[in-house]
Amino acid sequence: MEMPVVLNVELPGIPLFRRGKVRELFDLGDTLLLVATDRLSAFDVVLPNGIPGKGIVLTQLSAFWFEWFAERVPSHYLTTELPEQFSAYRGILQGRSMLVRKAERIPVECVARGYLAGSAWAEYRTSGMVAGVRLPCGLRESERLPEPLFTPAVKSDTGHDENITFDELVKRVGEELAERLRERTLEIYVAAERYARERGVIIADTKLEFGWIGGELAVIDELLTPDSSRFWDVEQYEPGRPQPSFDKQFVRDWLLASGWNKQPPAPALPPDVVEKTAEKYREAYRRLTGRPVPYLDVRER
Repeated sequence: MEMPVVLNVELPGIPLFRRGKVRELFDLGDTLLLVATDRLSAFDVVLPNGIPGKGIVLTQLSAFWFEWFAERVPSHYLTTELPEQFSAYRGILQGRSMLVRKAERIPVECVARGYLAGSAWAEYRTSGMVAGVRLPCGLRESERLPEPLFTPAVKSDTGHDENITFDELVKRVGEELAERLRERTLEIYVAAERYARERGVIIADTKLEFGWIGGELAVIDELLTPDSSRFWDVEQYEPGRPQPSFDKQFVRDWLLASGWNKQPPAPALPPDVVEKTAEKYREAYRRLTGRPVPYLDVRER
């Protein structure tokens, strides 16, 4: 059965708290209903067509990680069970929504990098450094770093992520919080990277967000998904070149090859790119969790 693409979610009578590039957040008072659509963004631009089932993969994989880390890392996650008041919208919300606690977001993107890829590779080729950290000479693209790096980023005036040094982070949030963000980010990355590698997936890097909930530092938004991370195949890994991935790098590569200038509007993805991207997201979930994708794989059998 063909999976419908959900690009927008409207819940009459329920206040919209915030609309992101991919997610809609609805205000339930003390909590939020976080709904992951099938929208896809690349180079900070939302593409005109979405990826079927993508929002379900993002939600279910985030829930898996939130539960896996539950005893070690506080988060905003409560449940993926829909509150009774949304039973009329079960068809559109089931599988792609989670109930979360409200948080005071810390306006910093916390990135952990274990491998030299993406903007880190571009920066290293130019300066031999990544986010102010000097790296050994002669490293190749996609090579594993001597140790994982914490490379914070913030939104620039144009809306794009802008890498900053740790010293700049200290100026923005203070030394104590900067240290805590670095420690917690690397703690999550190292544990997840070890777990994933045993299941045939390399987590090359990942982006986390944090917020305050009742005075406690907690992970918010999503956690270790194909939208926020680079997932590579262990068996196909070979430093010195870009890697086959289980994330939206496939889409980025197609967009770059199309000649698009990274300014809106973005071109529509052809059907074969949409289909391959959808399967990459689902394969990431299957490998990392060891089980079929809820609401997707069952639907297809």
